[in-house]
Amino acid sequence: VQLVESGGGLVQPGGSLRLSCAASRSTLDFYTIAWFRQAPGKEREGVSCISSTGSEVANYADSVKGRFTISKDNAKNTVYLQMNSLKPEDTAVYLCAASAWRCGGRLTPSMIVSWGQGTQVTVSS
Repeated sequence: VQLVESGGGLVQPGGSLRLSCAASRSTLDFYTIAWFRQAPGKEREGVSCISSTGSEVANYADSVKGRFTISKDNAKNTVYLQMNSLKPEDTAVYLCAASAWRCGGRLTPSMIVSWGQGTQVTVSS
């Protein structure tokens, strides 16, 4: 299971970024895909997930509700995380992950079968 993230970078507070997670069609058809993030000195935190069918999504980090949106483009074999109204506390390495668990409950790192390499998001003026 190979996952490749892109789209991170430096953005000012209030700005937007869209992260991409590219995978094979078979991966996206079978696994729930989730986004996690990890800030320096902090534990890895689940942010959002989307089911293999795309019919079920969850944003389970309270701090991102209303600002982050996960979506899936089957034609491009890519899952996106649209991040709006970014805050300095959103600064972290963002990782794409595959899980055999349903998206609906809160996914934890122990439920992940494969991780991407991560992409750095820095929110700073």
